[in-house]
Amino acid sequence: MIDLRSDTVTRPRKGMLAAMAAAQVGDDVWGDDPTVLRLQATVAERTGKEAGLFLPTGTQSNLAALMAHCGRGDEYIVGQAAHAYRDEGGGAAVLGSIQPQPIENAADGSLPLDKIAAAIKPVDIHYARTRLLALENTTGGKVLPAGYVAEATQLARERGLATHLDGARVCNAAVASKLSLAALCAPFDSVSMCFSKGLGAPVGSVLVGSKAVIEAARRWRKMLGGGMRQSGVLAAACLYALEHNFERLAEDHDNAACLAEGLAQIDQVKVLSHATNMVFAQFPQQHCAPLEAWLRERGILTQVLYGSRFVTHLDVSRADIGVFVNAVKQYFAR
Repeated sequence: MIDLRSDTVTRPRKGMLAAMAAAQVGDDVWGDDPTVLRLQATVAERTGKEAGLFLPTGTQSNLAALMAHCGRGDEYIVGQAAHAYRDEGGGAAVLGSIQPQPIENAADGSLPLDKIAAAIKPVDIHYARTRLLALENTTGGKVLPAGYVAEATQLARERGLATHLDGARVCNAAVASKLSLAALCAPFDSVSMCFSKGLGAPVGSVLVGSKAVIEAARRWRKMLGGGMRQSGVLAAACLYALEHNFERLAEDHDNAACLAEGLAQIDQVKVLSHATNMVFAQFPQQHCAPLEAWLRERGILTQVLYGSRFVTHLDVSRADIGVFVNAVKQYFAR
């Protein structure tokens, strides 16, 4: 199957499976799994942070970070479209007793500085205590402009806020912007980096930050059910991904551009945007369900909606892009 639903659908290849099979393991709850320790140290070094913490998911990584920065009754400022607000089950509010203060994202994925400033609550018993600014990179495939990030995090610091980056696809951002992970992560107090998307690992995220933040997050990880044992088997996949699948993200970006160009040539399709490894396109409403079924019959998995998202990854080749575009053309040519 050609699967364009998400970059989370990748499957480990032989090299990664071999690395997992050969992994040295211990008990990570005791802190003595050597492969986990190596992963945490490697990611901390690559991102320029003091320490790292291996977690099973990006959702848990973000939540542990929010809970490390914010206490009960505190508030974090976040985008309406941010995964940490919209797509993580309300965990910050339900499990962390942390109030989100969502702000509408601008077209480039940023949060307007004037809206951030206006959302910060004064010190008053009537208000939640604003403690944290949470940004996301990438958002809808778009890389946050470095200049904007510098201004937003500086504003947060001046107003006494900590900063967190949901860097689920920060590796895509690094490759696309030709900036190092350390440069992209430098403005933030904590960063969550995901390995189960474009990097192709089956599971896992690493949260990085200061030693104090990471120790607080480690306690929350345990309370959130994330204490793992011989997790070096999984950490080995993440290390392999970082070594072998980082630079090749550029191929996914090129394939997404090719996909956008191909769809733009079809009269019935409107390409809304494309950036890094994501393409957003609009289809006539009456054709969405029939086209999705048509594609599935031809071995192509995707969601066809009025506003659709297609995501390229290491299991989608340039030839696969051609197959997909031709299938869409054939559907509308009937």
